[in-house]
Amino acid sequence: MRGTILEGIGGFYYAMDESGAVHTLRAQGKLRRERMKPKAGDRVELSPGEGEEHGWILSILPRKNELVRPPVANIDVIVVVAAAATPDPDLLMVDRLMLNARRAGIDVMLVVSKSDLDPAAAEEILRQYRGAEARPMAVCADTGEGLDALRAALAGRVHALAGQSGSGKSTLINALYGLDLETGDLSRKIDRGKNTTRSCRLIPVPGGGMVLDTPGFSLLETALFDPVELKDGWPEFRSFEGRCFFQPCYHATEPRCAVRAAVAAGEIDERRHGRYVQLLEEQRQRWRDRYD
Repeated sequence: MRGTILEGIGGFYYAMDESGAVHTLRAQGKLRRERMKPKAGDRVELSPGEGEEHGWILSILPRKNELVRPPVANIDVIVVVAAAATPDPDLLMVDRLMLNARRAGIDVMLVVSKSDLDPAAAEEILRQYRGAEARPMAVCADTGEGLDALRAALAGRVHALAGQSGSGKSTLINALYGLDLETGDLSRKIDRGKNTTRSCRLIPVPGGGMVLDTPGFSLLETALFDPVELKDGWPEFRSFEGRCFFQPCYHATEPRCAVRAAVAAGEIDERRHGRYVQLLEEQRQRWRDRYD
């Protein structure tokens, strides 16, 4: 039998099979010997228990992606949430989240929440990311603006919301799916109480997808890699690749750079490019110091 791990806590795992039944499982010893720790989102081969006895995770199927923090696998899309107001949006954090998600092989969407509080600020954020292939949209949990479109875009997909504290992620999830994340549909289904909030859990939602409920989403520390690869995380640069005088070009300070020319012409947002340069300098410094 195959299933998807919804949550793991205290050495026990809760997996939903293809019929929707939830099984309490433990991992076989061979997985520990192979240093394969099951994660929420893992697709597994399982042997269900009988009566009150727990079952077993027999094997973990190949992962298409995985994250360390939170410990989760096989995420289809990360919805990066930035508030139009309260708190002031940290767009450098947004860029970092989008970059790291893409490097992990995870699709990205950008949602501007609380759009009713400052419609002009919401529109300005959307404008900065129109070339970033993140399908930016404004939403408001209170008025319902954009919720139908976002729900449709996420239908059938395993997704997580990420963003700075106070941006309205939990409120948005509750508005999308009618959940109360303090208890949640999953907690009721497996008879667990409110003390499960320290674990990552996947909650099945209408439309066939699942949403990740986690107390923290730490995609903020960018992995160490050759700085020349950073530009690959900016889709708006792609159409200008190969047109710069220098090859490779970092698109930062080089003369006769097609990307910088596009920024000057207003084809690429100046502030979005400026944050790219900031992250590039950070990555260059880390690259220089990698052997220290």
